Amino acid sequence: MEIPKTMQQEETQGSRSGMDITHPMENVLRMDRIPHIWCPGCGIGLAVTAFAAALEKAEIDLNKVAIVSGIGCTGRVAGYVKLDSFHTTHGRAIAFATGIKVANPDMKVVVFSGDGDLIAIGGNHFIHAARRNIDMLVICVNNFIYAMTGGQVAPTTPLAAYATTCPFGCVEPPFNIPYLAESSGAVYVARWTTLHVRRLMNSFVEALNKKGFSVVEAISPCAQYYSRINRLGDGLDMMRFYHDNTEIRHGEDTKNLDIAYQGKIIMGKFVDRERPSYTDRYNEWLSEIKDDENEPG
Repeated sequence: MEIPKTMQQEETQGSRSGMDITHPMENVLRMDRIPHIWCPGCGIGLAVTAFAAALEKAEIDLNKVAIVSGIGCTGRVAGYVKLDSFHTTHGRAIAFATGIKVANPDMKVVVFSGDGDLIAIGGNHFIHAARRNIDMLVICVNNFIYAMTGGQVAPTTPLAAYATTCPFGCVEPPFNIPYLAESSGAVYVARWTTLHVRRLMNSFVEALNKKGFSVVEAISPCAQYYSRINRLGDGLDMMRFYHDNTEIRHGEDTKNLDIAYQGKIIMGKFVDRERPSYTDRYNEWLSEIKDDENEPG
């Protein structure tokens, strides 16, 4: 009777026999840095997987993609992808990305960072890049807390949720990221959880092909701080919560997208509109000035 071979045995024998065994995302991810450092139950790895799949599906030349991240758990993303990568200072990812886009308009610039980095210390850059309609995709992994620095309350922490700096519950109203993005001028705004990885990936594809300031919010578990401090279980328990307490409402008014503590999370594509990008406006303005200078008299 033949004993079935394990997958590891088959891979080992395959490599010895000269078979080419590669990871399906090896052309996008830096496999020499895998396994990653994110905690068990964290959803950032799922967001990265969705992003890697989106790059392939969008058929974008990877030599023309630059990824920028700041400080925090999600800030580590830039070090795991085979792209021109910039791991910047805290809160300044969008500012760096703006510089890249202005210097080389042909680049597709992606900012991949967390809610603390983008919406707290980086909030000023977020709203002004949206106002200017800088052509970039901003992926905000929102886990409702400062996860890398000790579990402090964040600008997205829901009311009444616990954190290390609010042991009696958060009293500060959180930002509604889609509403903030739309009201500041973003042309594409969507929200998904990291459980809905295929829908998240499709939103990344749409946003990558969109010209202008696009924002995709990815709601993610933080099993080590947010879930543990609030006694919500592990990462799998949070995924079950997403499964049971999310609702898709495409086109929903972003004013209605506040996230209450352990309340229903509304997901979907909320904004998809056209507006001249900063580069287009600048080039048009420059052309008008040159035409005025060339007029006789």
